[in-house]
This record gives sequence, C-alpha cells and structure tokens, in this order.
Amino acid sequence: MDVAISLELEPLKQRNDHGMFFSSGNFICSLNARDRKIVCVTGGNSYFGSHLIKKLLGYGYLVRVIIQNQANLEDMKELMREEMKQLESVVVARMDDLDSLCNAFRGCHVVFHTSSFIDPRGISGYTERMAFIEAEAAKNVIEACGRAAYVKRCVFTSSLLACIWKNDLPNLIDESSWSDETFCREHTLWLALSKTRAEKVAWRKAREMKVKLVTLCPGLLMAPSFPNAHLETSLPYLKGGDFMLRQGILATEDVSKVAEAHIHVYEDMDYGACGRYICFGKIVGTLEEAIQLENGLNISGHLSGDQSPLAVAVDNSEIPPRITKSKFSRLLFHASQRLPCKQ
Repeated sequence: MDVAISLELEPLKQRNDHGMFFSSGNFICSLNARDRKIVCVTGGNSYFGSHLIKKLLGYGYLVRVIIQNQANLEDMKELMREEMKQLESVVVARMDDLDSLCNAFRGCHVVFHTSSFIDPRGISGYTERMAFIEAEAAKNVIEACGRAAYVKRCVFTSSLLACIWKNDLPNLIDESSWSDETFCREHTLWLALSKTRAEKVAWRKAREMKVKLVTLCPGLLMAPSFPNAHLETSLPYLKGGDFMLRQGILATEDVSKVAEAHIHVYEDMDYGACGRYICFGKIVGTLEEAIQLENGLNISGHLSGDQSPLAVAVDNSEIPPRITKSKFSRLLFHASQRLPCKQ
C-alpha cells in the first residue's frame, strides 16, 4: 500500500493533523464568498488541470492538487509558476491506490477528477490499455470520495467523445447519447473508449457510494481560441476527425471556458445541477475552418482528407451541427440570476 505524500511548498504556513502542507496564498474572493473551502483537483500536471487550478484559485478556493509521483511536480511548475505558492498543498497519491486517495481527499468539499492518464509531452499516446487505466482510476476516485471527502461530491471531466461514437447517430446529440464501446474498439478510438468506459464506471460507483456526481463532456480544447488547439491533447481527440467534421459533431471550446464550466457546475450542485453536461463553444462547420485547424496542428489532410474508413462525402457548404448544449446553457442562465461572488 502506498501512502499519500504531501510535497513541501514555499512559503510554508502550517501543517495539519494529516501531515498536509499549507502554503500562504493571496485570494481574490472574500471569505464569505467561498468560505475558504478546500477543493481537490486530480491530474494537476495536465494541461487542462492546470487551467482549472488557476480558475479555482481566482475564485477564492483553497486548492489541493493530486499528482501521481514527485516527477509530476516539475511538469506542474512549467504550467503554473506564481500559482504554485498559492496552493493549499500538493499531494502525491497513486490513482491505483485507494488508501492513498482516501488520505488525499480528507477534508475536501469536492473532488475535480480531470484525468488518470497524463502524457504532458504527447510521447506515449493513447492505447487500449489506457481505457482500462482510466476506468480503474475512476472507480477508485469515486470510492475514495465516498469514503473520505468532507462532502461526497465529484465533478468528473469526461469528453464529448463519450457521446458521439456509435452507429446510427441521432439527428441531435444531447447528454442522453453514449458512445458505443464496441464501435470504439473496432475503429481503434482509444481516447473515446477510455472516456466512455471511465465515465460509465464513475456513474455506477457513485450510485453505490452515494456520491453526488456531475460530469462534463467538453469538445476539443482550444488554446486559447479557435483555431489554436493544444497539440498534445488534440491528436488523440482527433482520431476520426474527418468523420466528426462531416457529421457536424466536431466541436471545440476554449480551455479557460471549460475550466469555468466545471466551477459553474460545482457551484450549481446546491441548486439542482446533476447528470451530464455537454460543453462547447464552436462547431467546426466548413472545410475552410477544418483546414485552419489542420494547419495549426500540422496535420494536413487529417480532417479535410478522405483517408479514414469512416469518411463520407461532403461538399464545401456549411455542415449543419448535430450537437446541443442547451442543458448547460440553462444552467448558466439560472446561475446568472443569483448573486455572483464579490470580487
């Protein structure tokens, strides 16, 4: 059994009963706004995880970050410089060790589970085994949340890929649509398989452990806006991208807005937020836009070509969208009617 290890951050303020290190930080929101709640983020050395951490700090939360080994700390330092000293703590806890996760989650009001497999430099790539790793880790995260978290809540980062890959797509894809694991396996769509399987496991375990779970299914992350995609996270997402384009389901979103979406959903859990939420800002609807995206990623022909066995013919006119985010839009509207945090 591994033990969760808290890494020392400078400047240090105090150590609590669990051996967690606290760093002194400056927070934007008033104490009344978020009550200095401790929130936990897994995958702090990932591209998306770092953006979520920055947003949470900006909203005034005390942020505890989970990484899987001490080497990940260097990746975090590359992604976050000034923010490092604002963190409540950084804890080393393996995703495959339930006890270490329980220790890491103690005292947290929510766990933001962003990812179990992280490849910051895009060296390894996704394989079928990653789907197994993500699913097992998702199960452990939810169980640890149910056992140890101060409040049994989890905001889970899934993907739009968990909604769109199957035969006989509906005319309009919403949160009720799930990708088919057999279809993903047959077409070697490993990231889609990984996200689909992990999210399903999370929902099953959440029901068992009575954890209040919400999941977000964002499109392709942009850095910071279209057509500027993040290379390492984009390549596995865009497997089958030409099919997504032609079906009107190639959606993108600014990574910063996806991070904000996670916070909006968490803060709305007291007001009825539940289930899945599809999140995107733009649907790539023309070949011209697809080529812009290709050029930015140096993957000429990957979207606009016809190499894939999934490809279907399309002309140069705008492709009608087949995805809706109306559920998330309603959440934002209702949240806007409540008083915002004083800043």
